[in-house]
Parts: sequence; structure tokens; C-alpha cells
Amino acid sequence: MSLSIDRRTLLFGAGALGLGAVLAGCAGGAGPAESDGGDAGGAGDAGDAGDAGARTVAHKFGSTEISGTPGRVVTVGLTDADYAIALGTVPVGVRDWFGEQPGALWPWAREQAGGTVPEVLPVEALNLEQIVALAPDLVLGPSAGLTAEDYEQLSAIAPTVAQPAEFADYGAPWQKIMEVTGQALGQPERAAQLTAGAEQRFTAIRAEHPEFAGRTALLASVLEDGSYYLYAEGPAPRFLVDLGFTLPPAAEAIFTGPERAPQTLSREQVSLLEADVLLVGLYGDQATDRFATDPVVAGLRVAREGRAVLMPELSTLNGTLSFGSVLSLPKALDEAVPRIVAALDGDPATPVPAAT
Repeated sequence: MSLSIDRRTLLFGAGALGLGAVLAGCAGGAGPAESDGGDAGGAGDAGDAGDAGARTVAHKFGSTEISGTPGRVVTVGLTDADYAIALGTVPVGVRDWFGEQPGALWPWAREQAGGTVPEVLPVEALNLEQIVALAPDLVLGPSAGLTAEDYEQLSAIAPTVAQPAEFADYGAPWQKIMEVTGQALGQPERAAQLTAGAEQRFTAIRAEHPEFAGRTALLASVLEDGSYYLYAEGPAPRFLVDLGFTLPPAAEAIFTGPERAPQTLSREQVSLLEADVLLVGLYGDQATDRFATDPVVAGLRVAREGRAVLMPELSTLNGTLSFGSVLSLPKALDEAVPRIVAALDGDPATPVPAAT
């Protein structure tokens, strides 16, 4: 039996970097441990896990009682594996998202996992029989968009933690996901340390680059057919806000719903790409050419002054921003900040290397 999740739901729910395009075609470099007071630890560092006592974890569908230290964890959210691995628990099963990575783990997570390769769960439909066969003692889904039925069926297999109630599905910030994961795994203090370390890195970069404050930045994606999407919520837009940027007022005006869902741009709206810095996710072989040859884009200041940072589909920068996790954010900062600095000077002669 499978629990289906629509690809377009994943795109517009996650709201990161044109993720639906990836799915349809298919948010210090070593981690917070080495970055400005952070301490991520490795997969073998269980922090304050010990013999975790009984605890209650609240979520969208009520609360879940967990006792002891889970040993066989299955993660069903899009980015949940990163958080479990950061706390020293490599899941036995991981929800595949995009990128076709071994064990569904991108490099920053594989490094922390110490060579352990989880079984991969499909992104579009959770196979309940597959999860049963993995014999989990905990199912983690704080970055998932589980329905009440999904939760009921997963809870029949093992204690299940769904997404936080106070945020839209797929909309919980990374700090909240880290908090919930720390509670579920019996390591709240360690989770708080990881959060503080990553936040300190952002604080340090804002201090190093006061020119970011008061400037506008925008996240967009371009598909192979030439269509454009803009994002106001999700891991990558939050990343820009955490660096001190704001959304351009003209772009802000099109996000009218309470969840500020991603918006498709008509040809008449392509001018909304105007910003002091524009990060562009490129999806499909023709996306780069579509963006580079678009006459409307060419007439914008953001193009004339070389203010765009191009991020191919499977580039490290695209991946780290899409996940936007406690493990990926330090690498995202390493990748993004120098490119943003180069783009922000407004001099077209300053090269802004495309992400690789």
C-alpha cells in the first residue's frame, strides 16, 4: 500500500528552488562544527542521547509518546534525514527527494553518516510495506506534509512524529525541525547547540557584510520550457532573509495568500525578477539558454549589471539551499556568500561564477 504525494504539491508546498521541476524531470564547508562557534558533531556523536527518558512530542495531529533512544529511524519528510544524522542517528530508511544521491543523502549528509547507506523510500508514494519491513521504532516527518490518514497508518507501524501544527505543511523553519527532531531522538540540548552554532554563523556573516542590510534579494527558478517561478517562503528565501536581505516590494505584492505560495510568472510579469541580487535555479538542459536569451530579462538592471547568481539543478548551491538544513546551511553559506558579494557590486565586469 502506498501513500501518494503529488509532485506539484511538493513544489508549491516546499517552496524552495523549483523543486517540482526537479521532480518532474526526474532548500564552514564541513558543517556547523567548524563554523564560528557551532558544533555539528558526527554521525557517531550521540551528544546527550544516553538512555533518553519518556517524552511527548507535539505535532499537527496531536502528540506522540516516545521512550528510550530510537535505534531504527525512518524519515519520511523531505529533509528530515539531515537533522537525524546531525544528531548521530543515521536512518535505516530515507525519503528520496531529488538528485539521485546514494542512500538519498547529499554529500554533506553522507560525510556525517560515516559510510552508512540507508534504504531509499520513493518520494511520490510512501510504500507502507517497505516501511514495515524496515522495522522502525520511530517514524520522523517534521518536514513532511502528512495527512491525517497518512499519520494514522504510519502510527500503526511505529510511533510517528508529523509536521508541526503551527506552520503550513512543508513550511516549518529549519530551527523548528531541529527542535522537534531533538525532542523525538531524546537530544534536546544537542539540538539547541546545533541551532545556536548555525545561527552564529549567520550573525557573523551579517556583521562581515553590512552592505547586505536593506538590499533586496529574490529567488527564482527557470524551467526548460522558459517558465518562471518566484518564491517568498521556504528554505532558500529564508536563507536570504537571514543574511539581511528583503524581498523587492513589487515581487512581495504578488504573494497574497496566507501561505505565500510560489508564483508562476506570466510574460508580462517577468520584470518582477528585478532585485539587487537574483538567485536563479535552472532546471533542464535548456533552462540556462532560456534565461540568457530572454529579451525581457536582458533589459532588466539585474541582468545588465550582472547581479544574477545562476544555480544549475544539481549544483551544490542549489542542493544546499533547497535542503536548508542544519547540515547543509554552512556549505550553502560557503557557496553563496562570495557569489552574492560579487553580484551585489553592480559591476557587470565582476565575474559571478555559476554554481557547480
